[in-house]
Amino acid sequence: MQSNYKADRKVRLQWRILSLLMGAYDFITVCGAWFLALLTRFDFSYSTVVNKESLYFAAYQKIILPYALFTLLVLVLFRLYKSMWQYASFTELVRTLEASLLTSVVHAIGITLLCRDSLPGGRMPISYYLGGTMAQTAFLVLIRFFYRFIRHERQHRSLNKEALGRVMLIGAGDAGQMILRDVNLAEKPENKVVCIIDDDPNKWGRYMDGVLVVGGRDDILVNVKKYHVDKIFLAIPSANAEDKREILNICSSTDCELKQLPGMYQLISGQLTVSAMKDVSVEDLLGRAPIQADMSGVFAFINGKTVMVTGGGGSIGSELCRQIAAHNPKELIIFDIYENNAYDIKLELKSNFPGLKLTTLIGSVRDSRRIFQVFDTYRPQIVYHAAAHKHVPLMEDSPCEAIKNNAIGTYKTAYAAMVHGCERFVLISTDKAVNPTNVMGASKRLCEMIIQCFDAKIKEGKARDIPQLFTHLGEENADKDGTGRVFENIQTEFVAVRFGNVLGSNGSVIPLFKRQIAKGGPVTVTHPDIIRYFMTIPEAVSLVMLAGTYAHGGEIFVLDMGRPVKIDSLARNLIKLAGFKPGEDIKIVYTGLRPGEKLYEEKLMSEEGLRKTDNDLIHIGNPIPFDHDLFLVKLSGLMDVAYANKESCIREKLMDMVSTYHPVDGGASIRSEGASETEKAAS
Repeated sequence: MQSNYKADRKVRLQWRILSLLMGAYDFITVCGAWFLALLTRFDFSYSTVVNKESLYFAAYQKIILPYALFTLLVLVLFRLYKSMWQYASFTELVRTLEASLLTSVVHAIGITLLCRDSLPGGRMPISYYLGGTMAQTAFLVLIRFFYRFIRHERQHRSLNKEALGRVMLIGAGDAGQMILRDVNLAEKPENKVVCIIDDDPNKWGRYMDGVLVVGGRDDILVNVKKYHVDKIFLAIPSANAEDKREILNICSSTDCELKQLPGMYQLISGQLTVSAMKDVSVEDLLGRAPIQADMSGVFAFINGKTVMVTGGGGSIGSELCRQIAAHNPKELIIFDIYENNAYDIKLELKSNFPGLKLTTLIGSVRDSRRIFQVFDTYRPQIVYHAAAHKHVPLMEDSPCEAIKNNAIGTYKTAYAAMVHGCERFVLISTDKAVNPTNVMGASKRLCEMIIQCFDAKIKEGKARDIPQLFTHLGEENADKDGTGRVFENIQTEFVAVRFGNVLGSNGSVIPLFKRQIAKGGPVTVTHPDIIRYFMTIPEAVSLVMLAGTYAHGGEIFVLDMGRPVKIDSLARNLIKLAGFKPGEDIKIVYTGLRPGEKLYEEKLMSEEGLRKTDNDLIHIGNPIPFDHDLFLVKLSGLMDVAYANKESCIREKLMDMVSTYHPVDGGASIRSEGASETEKAAS
């Protein structure tokens, strides 16, 4: 302990000695800089400058020592004797320049005011002011950055160049140049760019910062071998999706580590660095351009409002929270039953949006007392209802839980929103609600029908006719005073947004494939031709929020999912990204479609039409008419069956309420592990 104290004391002493030496250097060079300026004015004639009759030298002598001491004081105030100059950066440079310019102005004003009566023309020569300022600044900057330069050169010489990563840089434009410069100027180099690829023939055979542009995309494979490349950096943020996809597919056939730039923003803002590059993901190889949505309308919709996200810790819910937080809400309420996920997104948002008013609450949408308490306390104006059980095979095994959580949970949350003045309630639905073949899909179709019932009753002025479903004594009864005033002037707009599979969400196919690849295979795909619509989580959430701004109540918005993607292609691309060859290193096994499983997912029911919105990516499905009063009566009976855990009755009641529901194998659940994983892949 004592030895550590002595070592620390020694380091502090060394630092103080260095600061004193630097102060002495500054004092001498400040005096010398202004003398040099005077000497330069008289063509370096020393005898002329120091002549006893020289009025200029007399003025210099009168002010220089007080000025040098003043300069040291300013440098102290600017903390220029406390900086770690081995890590000197732009910040230290700016502070040094500011201090030097400030003191130079004081010098010019001081010598002019104090000596104007004795100086020819009342001032020093203009070259004295300019030359002294430049010389002083140069001397002050030189000593402070000279140490870093020497240290940088020593590090570069001591490093074993063979240990550096050998990088192929794709893109010889502005982005590529910035990345190349960042690699070359790294404090602790880890990479070395050995060749550059660019599709512009005019750049072939030419050099950028000493590195040769060896050819276009067709030359990638041959030059990976020629230059022994082990990393490829893709630096073409402005490339269209098709070109980027083709280049990445070529690169993925090598054994190189792939990284790419996140987008144009970093190029525009000048923030392109190697650390800003991201790993190439399967989304980049999907086979379609990313969906871009104009979010300007969402800013106006969210701004200044209290927004609640149920299931806010889940994959969709957490992304909703991220994008809502970026749109300046008055308050964001995260509501989730799983505390770990809720806590994680809370910490992330607190870090990224320190000014955000954020409330994180734990509870279940099945608990109407808790839901009423939350709405009564916080009065959210907008609700995004993402809380749901979404795992297809698990819900086949536990159908009552699907009804309790998805259907009844949605009903209770919607009811609480209605009677507490919520302006808009947006249900997150799924394309599995279309002609459902499983309990999960049927339960989500029930959710859509629930919000259609609420909307219809409100528009008819019959909100009080909507029954409040209880599974307990009902202490949170909305109409506590029995006057019915709570149902007057209800304005809540209920809408649903339906979309397909989301890459990277909990329970998506990608984690399954990655686990299978990590085990050495095989990767299981149900059918070589099975296709699904895919979106990334940010894409889907952006369109969900945008659709919410178009709502007038009762709509089922259908998102344009782009082109469908073959699950087989998805599996092969994941194998490539893992550094293996599909069919050779990792086998692909086709397990076959199960009875009733679709080769494709549908976004609309055949009975529904399709209306356009102002956005080409968002459409409205015309609702299928049904008897709302009869539906509400049956829903109450379905709730009783679900809470009695009568699994044998659930599917029969679902078929009675959802006419398009046709369960696979009459509802027999698939319990083998292999079948469940394949079902998960399809979901």
